Amino acid sequence: MGNLKIEIKWAIYFTLMTLVWMLLEKLCGLHGKYIDYHLYLTNLFAIPAIWFMVLALEDKKKNFYSAQISYTQGLVSGILLSAFIALLSPLTQWITSYVITPEYFPNVIKRSVELGYYKTTAEAEAHFNYKNYAINSTVFAFVFGVVTTAIAMIFIRTKSKG
Repeated sequence: MGNLKIEIKWAIYFTLMTLVWMLLEKLCGLHGKYIDYHLYLTNLFAIPAIWFMVLALEDKKKNFYSAQISYTQGLVSGILLSAFIALLSPLTQWITSYVITPEYFPNVIKRSVELGYYKTTAEAEAHFNYKNYAINSTVFAFVFGVVTTAIAMIFIRTKSKG
């Protein structure tokens, strides 16, 4: 378990960062008054998400591998980190949906029907609900984490001298 301590620590940090981001979105009105902008501005979350993944991989390199990490070692670490983040995603989504911003789903359902993205409220409700978001966030967290790791490790890995 000691060899997974860094991945678990960063999965918790990532989860906390995600919850802070959701709180900021709510406070900025992106889950209410400015919900029309949410679709675009929520994508800015990729910036801190990538940053946290890179910080986690650099932490693993420095503090577990004594500053010498291969691409494969980093990839394995990033896959494990992504799995832990994915496992925490349903809880993160539950806290977001039911504690931080319970008005988000009703607001986005209403607005998506008004704008014609969905013809009926029932169609919008089928898309905008906790279960769907929990599943999607879990899958996305894992896939995005693995892809981010695969790219980041090109730069983070210890290059051979020669």
